[in-house]
Amino acid sequence: MKKEKNFHSEDEQVDEEQSITEEQSAQTDQIIETGSITPAKGKHVIHCLTIIGQIEGHYILPPQNKTTKYEHVIPQLVAIEEDPEIEGLLIILNTVGGDVEAGLAIAELVSGMKKPTVSLVLGGGHSIGVPLACSSKYSFIAPSATMTIHPVRMNGLVVGVPQTLSYFDKMQDRIVRFVCDNSKMTSEQFRELMMNRGELVMDVGTVLDGEAAVKVGLIDSLGSLADAVAKLYELIGEQKAEKEALDKEEPEEEKET
Repeated sequence: MKKEKNFHSEDEQVDEEQSITEEQSAQTDQIIETGSITPAKGKHVIHCLTIIGQIEGHYILPPQNKTTKYEHVIPQLVAIEEDPEIEGLLIILNTVGGDVEAGLAIAELVSGMKKPTVSLVLGGGHSIGVPLACSSKYSFIAPSATMTIHPVRMNGLVVGVPQTLSYFDKMQDRIVRFVCDNSKMTSEQFRELMMNRGELVMDVGTVLDGEAAVKVGLIDSLGSLADAVAKLYELIGEQKAEKEALDKEEPEEEKET
């Protein structure tokens, strides 16, 4: 009988080790293919999405560039919002910017999600990375990270006519409006930093370190990975408590009617 028990325990151990290996292999594949991971062994099931390098939009960038492709990110965001098992989204940013419309499209999707979202800027969140950092419910920046705010720029041939300048102004207005709607900054503050001529040698704009980004109200708080995860857990807990409270209220209303 003891031998049979030992055989059973050994089989269970082998099955458990095999299951762990398969899970680790699946997570590794997910990281390689999408640059994201869904760890399920923490207090809550969260999805971690990385936005790194340049944000690739309507044009394919050279193969030597590190890119985040918006056609890969958008379906992930839809899947996260619709998956009942995933409780929150953690966005890790280290980007130099990229395609303005692609970046804004991702930022709009994140800001419109019902699930708790937290962003963390590491290294840099430059250019169109600024609205992406602000798009979550709560944002963090590492003390050593920086963010560059500058006017909209365009590569390649530009026709020097009033219509082109009008197009630039409208695109800039969209960025300013989004950032100010999703941060504590006013449009006047943001435009002042955007059009600063005394800081960058080869460009117009402002570079903010982590402390300065929090001070002007662009980012909510200084922090690291542990802070971002703790805040996301807190938001998940608050959302669950609100849902439970609503569920309790509904039966009482039904009784009264």
